[in-house]
Amino acid sequence: MFLTGDGMSGGPLHHHIAGARLLGERQTAPRYRLYSVRDSYPALSPVSEGGQPILGELYDVPMSQLFELLASEPPELELSIVELGGAQSAETLAFGMVLRRGERGNYTDITHHGGWLAYRKTL
Repeated sequence: MFLTGDGMSGGPLHHHIAGARLLGERQTAPRYRLYSVRDSYPALSPVSEGGQPILGELYDVPMSQLFELLASEPPELELSIVELGGAQSAETLAFGMVLRRGERGNYTDITHHGGWLAYRKTL
């Protein structure tokens, strides 16, 4: 599971996956934008143009723990497949949370920060 928000190491939701094996920091392929949902959750959104790599963490999460983590996600997000990029992740696919298709909220584009933790430091 590719995490981009508070489920990452040190985040307030990390306890949902405590004990899951961290495979390391990874970035998405450069085909995503990152949005802030109410300054509470990050939301990846795949795009055909104007995307950039977004930093997160990749975990090997057992299904029982994944269920707990998914139950804490907001209704604006849905489970999807995320394409990872970079030297360590060439052509790797992972589960990840993305902005629900058809969701039309007024969300802040935070892509230029490169990741949720960098954005949260600006608040």
